[in-house]
Amino acid sequence: SRDYFGRHLPSFGAMGICQSDCLSGLKDALDSRPKQKRKILMLFGPPGAGKGTQAPKIVDMLSVPQLSTGDMLREAVAAGTEVGKRAKEVMASGGLVSDEIVIGIIADRIKARDCKKGFILDGFPRTVVQACALDELLNKSGEVVSRVVSFDIPHGVLETRICGRWIHKASGRSYHVSFAPPKSMKLLPDGRPDPATMKDDATREALMQRADDTAEALKKRLSDYDSETVPILQRYDERGVVRRVKANQAMEVVWEETKAGILN
Repeated sequence: SRDYFGRHLPSFGAMGICQSDCLSGLKDALDSRPKQKRKILMLFGPPGAGKGTQAPKIVDMLSVPQLSTGDMLREAVAAGTEVGKRAKEVMASGGLVSDEIVIGIIADRIKARDCKKGFILDGFPRTVVQACALDELLNKSGEVVSRVVSFDIPHGVLETRICGRWIHKASGRSYHVSFAPPKSMKLLPDGRPDPATMKDDATREALMQRADDTAEALKKRLSDYDSETVPILQRYDERGVVRRVKANQAMEVVWEETKAGILN
């Protein structure tokens, strides 16, 4: 697996969290908790499934922020918070940011005013151990993950999606040269898009392609997703909070299924 900046991680077991103990405590919390006020969402799906297209719509619909672990880490470091200082020391030494530090950063971030109605977690958890740590954090305030949306799509159709994807980094808006091109796109003589013309529709700022949006990298990313992320879905499926969306459909149909999965 990888950390929140794309670096390879060792297996997580150092946090001292026992999965069976976590599940037992979670069941007790579920039995006794009052009705939850905040909507706490997770979005899952293999790379190219369409999370980047649907997430901004969910943010607008629910008026809750989308929290990226990478962004939260950078903000905590820049703000000089206590846990941010710890993360900075680790990164400066070339080390890997631990789950404990990331959980601390999430704990601080979700206290912010814009999370009053809830929040969407993006990029966390990535392993069952991380999911367990998150559940323990939420249990302290009598909360649980209220909905998990899984964007399901056959792996065979993902290469076309991935290799044609362009992203507006600041907003997370996602474009595709074939399916959802930016209005500014112009093609070169060989049929490829001219990078200089790839601009965000709203801001006219330059779009970017992720370094790992290649066919070679996709194979490894799908393998990681199957081995590490799918078990997380199984964990939350047992609690009845997972809603599955067929992501290999027209975007408006995917959005309708996504909306129904969240609201129902």
